[in-house]
Amino acid sequence: MLLWTKIAFVGLICLSLVSSGMGCGPGRGYGRRRHPKKLTPLAYKQFIPNVAEKTLGASGRYEGKITRNSERFKELTPNYNTDIIFKDEENTGADRLMTQRCKDKLNSLAISVMNQWPGVKLRVTEGWDEDGHHFEESLHYEGRAVDITTSDRDKSKYGTLSRLAVEAGFDWVYYESKAHIHCSVKAENSVAAKSGGCFPGSSTVTLQDGTSKAVRDLQPGDAVLAADEHGNPTYTEFIMFLDRDSTTQRLFHVIETATGEKIRLTAAHLLFVGPGNSTAEARGRMSAVFASQVRAGQTVFVFDPERSRLFPVVVKRIYTETHEGSFAPVTVQGTVVVDRVLVSCYAVIEDHDLAHWALAPVRLAHWVSSSLFTPARHAGAQNDGVHWYSKILYRLGTWLLDSHSMHPLGMSVSPS
Repeated sequence: MLLWTKIAFVGLICLSLVSSGMGCGPGRGYGRRRHPKKLTPLAYKQFIPNVAEKTLGASGRYEGKITRNSERFKELTPNYNTDIIFKDEENTGADRLMTQRCKDKLNSLAISVMNQWPGVKLRVTEGWDEDGHHFEESLHYEGRAVDITTSDRDKSKYGTLSRLAVEAGFDWVYYESKAHIHCSVKAENSVAAKSGGCFPGSSTVTLQDGTSKAVRDLQPGDAVLAADEHGNPTYTEFIMFLDRDSTTQRLFHVIETATGEKIRLTAAHLLFVGPGNSTAEARGRMSAVFASQVRAGQTVFVFDPERSRLFPVVVKRIYTETHEGSFAPVTVQGTVVVDRVLVSCYAVIEDHDLAHWALAPVRLAHWVSSSLFTPARHAGAQNDGVHWYSKILYRLGTWLLDSHSMHPLGMSVSPS
């Protein structure tokens, strides 16, 4: 990442902080505009992301058909957006019914379509299906999928329409046929619908006095074990949680080392790996990668309390577990040792250094707060939810960064 790109990224963040109303986060539809990047149309039969629709990296597993008489029917909401044409060939209004996430993405896409082609509207040919017209386990049966065209049915536009759907935030977009584009989203309550980067609340950090503390119990001002920019152990202040959720079930990658350490973190979280088991070689070539990209045979960095140093340990195996609750702590240093393994405080964006630059305003605010108030006064309990500053960063990242720079699971950004 070039220096000037970093400066521009941080500059835009700082400008966002002084914009009116940002303290409460953007409202529904806020900031929707024509994307500044050049749009590359999808090719016929291409799908993005390049994984199967019902996998974790796309729209997630099928959760069961929704009928008008089922309890889950309340999960569907009608879409009466006048900027969208609904074919509704059944004349039942079924095509207007969808999950809130699907509705949000569709409404965003409708604006993009009008901006791209003045006078043209988005057209939905298939939405929620209650008549069994689709293949078994189709996401149309859950109101999580739509088939779309443009109102003028100009097939030459469909490649670009597919790209606009990707940019609008659909979790899986498929240029399925010459007649329509298929789009789908993650389930509202699924693990895939809200990922970001976190640890289970029971994961532990090491305090400066040598004791351990559960991640969920961290308080601003706690000095926790981390590493400096050279990979040397240091103690740094915990600032806040970028995401805090005490109840939701999440899927965590468990990375187990040859010496028995186990660290649990979500797929989009960054941790540091090295190429081999030589301490000098590994530390000199330390890099941050997504947890989902770590493979057996790589090395992670484990803290040795007797020698007070970090040393590379080979990854033995990787598997997944589900845990209740998830917490994303951020420190002044931007790193932290969790369950004796060195990790980044950041997630979703693959560049640890860029993420650390982007959090500069948060570190500045923490320094000012610490200088003006005693720890007892500024260390209040943080409520559950994604921090508003994280939402701003994610939105800016989707505008400014290439899609390949961000993890496909992304994070949940509430529209309200």
